[in-house]
Amino acid sequence: MRIATWNVNSIRQRLENLCAWAKERQPDVVCLQETKITDDAFPRGELESLGYNLAVHGQKTFNGVAILSKFPLEDVTIGLPGDPSDDHARFIEAVVVHPGGAVRVASIYLPNGNPVASEKYPYKMNWMDRLYDYASERLKLEEDLILAGDYNVIPAPEDVHNPAAWAEDALFRPPTREKFRALTHLGLTDAIRATSDAEGLYTFWDYQAGAWQKNWGIRIDHLLLSPRAADRLTAAGIDKHVRNWEKPSDHVPVWIDLKVDAA
Repeated sequence: MRIATWNVNSIRQRLENLCAWAKERQPDVVCLQETKITDDAFPRGELESLGYNLAVHGQKTFNGVAILSKFPLEDVTIGLPGDPSDDHARFIEAVVVHPGGAVRVASIYLPNGNPVASEKYPYKMNWMDRLYDYASERLKLEEDLILAGDYNVIPAPEDVHNPAAWAEDALFRPPTREKFRALTHLGLTDAIRATSDAEGLYTFWDYQAGAWQKNWGIRIDHLLLSPRAADRLTAAGIDKHVRNWEKPSDHVPVWIDLKVDAA
């Protein structure tokens, strides 16, 4: 089973690229972030024609998450628990039922947190605390669990082209990285780092300052796997070439392959 995550930065703008990439990579499950569209306007027809079932949680002009699956989706949950007042469309979870069993998948769009001196950074920190609590509870179920998405977290210096330039950014500040480490220390595996310790494995390049052309990238899109799912991991990759397509997102898809039981 191939599971991917991609911050498309507006599904209206990126629908052609999404469909082209889906035909090329053939993912079974796709977690999308920053769809920036309401549920009623989501381009269901185009994606259903590719064989996907859809679970969407949208919002007009910003945020928005979705799960596409070639297998049935059950037990869809919208919104990260822990703060009923938080109305941002940043979290959706579903159980993907395949012939050999089931995989629980969440699509996550974690807050950016900049500027740090504003209320946005405490919101990010609180959101990460809620994600920690959610993951703690889910891991008790001992399921195949995938937490996929745009975490807006640069985990380590090898995940950024110039660590010094990002030292005070909300994505790389020590408190941010500490909360991400705490999450992984629950028993979650960072799929990309489980398969490679290479530098230069980036998933985002800013539109400004020629970042793509200079390869000034950062790795902020992650797939975190529960112990059961990590045992099934056979491959992981970053589709960097998609950043070079016409009208690209500033993020690229990240994917994993899992060996699942036959029916």
